[in-house]
Amino acid sequence: MKFKKILFTLFLSLLFFSASAQKALLLQAEKEYNNYAYADAITIYEKLAAKGYEDEKMFQRLGNAYYFNADLPKAAGWYDKLFALNAKQDPEYCYRYSQSLKSIGDYAKADKMLDEFNKKTNTDSRGILFENNKNYLEQIKLNSGRYEVSIANVNSEQSDFGSTFLNNNLVFSSARKIGKKEGKTFKWTNKSFTNLYIAAIKPDGNAYNPSLLNKEINSKFNESTPVFTKDGKTMYFTRNNFLDGKRGKDDKNITLLKLYKASLVDGKWTNITELPFNSDKYSTAHPALSLDEKKLYFASDMPGTKGQSDLYSVTINADETFGKPENLGAAINTEGRETFPFISGDNELYFATDGRPGLGGLDIFVSKILENGTFDQVQNIGEPINTKFDDFAYIIDSNTRKGYFSSNKKGGVGNDDIYKFTETKKLVCERTLTGTIFDSKANEVIEGAKITLFDENNQLLEEVTTGADGVYNFKVNCSKKYTVKVERKMYPAKESAIAISTGLDSKLDFTLEREKIPVVEIPQIKTIKVGTDLAKTLNISMIYFDLGKWAITDAAAAELEKILAVMQEYPKMKLDIRSHTDSRSSAKSNLVLSDKRAKSIAAWLVEKGITADRLKGKGYGESKLLNRCKDGVKCSEEEHLKNRRSEFLISSM
Repeated sequence: MKFKKILFTLFLSLLFFSASAQKALLLQAEKEYNNYAYADAITIYEKLAAKGYEDEKMFQRLGNAYYFNADLPKAAGWYDKLFALNAKQDPEYCYRYSQSLKSIGDYAKADKMLDEFNKKTNTDSRGILFENNKNYLEQIKLNSGRYEVSIANVNSEQSDFGSTFLNNNLVFSSARKIGKKEGKTFKWTNKSFTNLYIAAIKPDGNAYNPSLLNKEINSKFNESTPVFTKDGKTMYFTRNNFLDGKRGKDDKNITLLKLYKASLVDGKWTNITELPFNSDKYSTAHPALSLDEKKLYFASDMPGTKGQSDLYSVTINADETFGKPENLGAAINTEGRETFPFISGDNELYFATDGRPGLGGLDIFVSKILENGTFDQVQNIGEPINTKFDDFAYIIDSNTRKGYFSSNKKGGVGNDDIYKFTETKKLVCERTLTGTIFDSKANEVIEGAKITLFDENNQLLEEVTTGADGVYNFKVNCSKKYTVKVERKMYPAKESAIAISTGLDSKLDFTLEREKIPVVEIPQIKTIKVGTDLAKTLNISMIYFDLGKWAITDAAAAELEKILAVMQEYPKMKLDIRSHTDSRSSAKSNLVLSDKRAKSIAAWLVEKGITADRLKGKGYGESKLLNRCKDGVKCSEEEHLKNRRSEFLISSM
């Protein structure tokens, strides 16, 4: 009995020890995670998981730790376990899971998670962009195949990324050893801090013999993503919050990122100052210069940021002071990460984001900066530059169409690597607008219809005529608005506006619902002459208008088709269109009204193809009444109706 008690006591002690050890590990992992020491947190959490411990919060944090360290395949594994344990997760986990699933090529499941994300947060632009562009993979495919890509030879076994041009040199960030000495490590990743290196670019696009840029620039913390003015005398760059030997921290004891400026003096980079809109409380990073060097673009999570990081611009004044940073807005930024901006020589903004439908991780997108400072449509630049992994820090020489970008995709040398490329074809987002012209009454397509394309300013762009299949096609640009007009003899004209998406081709069919107008029996030329009123000669009903109106009614249009047929038969014929009113209302207003009616008829005929020089339209008001119905004379409605008429006098043949 005593022996059993001893065993039982020992068993309870072991349980207590195991539970205590487990709790201690969890507390340690929690501490590391909250201090952004994700690599150390992963090690502890995975020890617990290996012992069979399962916990929703632990799976969340393991997934997040790998996600924030850009190891999306491993993040996908832990998010798998999380959603298997409890599928009802906050929206952001749905989004991170979808991004991670893309890294292992499971786009079908990733899209399902994006659907779930959008249902939970129907105002988040990331979900809306996906909902409005579910064929994004087809769109990316259309933009792909425009680059020849190969790995650059400057890479090390550590992280190399964020390159820029300096004359004929490549300047980039690297966590490589300095000589034989290991650098200090960054707790977020347990990798060495980065320094700036410079290497000469050779004709083959490779950069050789990299060396440290400048000891004054490189500190004991991270330096990265520099940009230089065209004269090579000023540099803006990113560094952890560290200046003059002093390290800055936020209220959580975290050293964030700041933007700095340096000047080239006697061949050395010196006069290092931080930019005035920096703060210990948020990060600013990854500078880029506008073409005129009067504006600096950068990424930040400062107050007012829409997502995890947004792109901003700030004016550089003539006295080298700075304006107030401005968010680039919803045209560019999402609730995700927008980062690594670059302005090309063609005034295009290239940037990386995980907030738009893409192949996975950070994808590189581009948008043209318009003359008014706004942005054109945002496009994914496609494969082979964009992959399932993080692709970022794109730069290009607009003259040679050669450039560099960074990626952590498989097959590289280190963690992040720099790749060189040649762009073989510029990105022009062009789609096909097509449609069929159809006669619903005859149940057949319409041949010989004239289809006209207008831009959003109503400027004529192109005209085509349908063949036997009734089909028309136009090449149009993405994200533009157009108006399409269809015309065919004996049919009423019809038009429709359409906005072209950045997705696949657009379709706009036209169904002409009215019956064909019967062919008019045209009299022989000897029966009509100059001065003849066509309305009487052709036995056409008077062209009546609604009281006080000048719009062409359906009944009037049916009669005008006959006038149109005669003018088409006799191309030299010119008409004097005269419009009249009854005596009701004032003589002045009747004159204005009748003139509008005459011009409305002329405009209708011009719209149908009659040139304006063949038409003259004038209103006579109540000056030429056909009966006794003057002011003060009581007349029936039928008598007044006879005075509301239009005449079509032949002025020349």
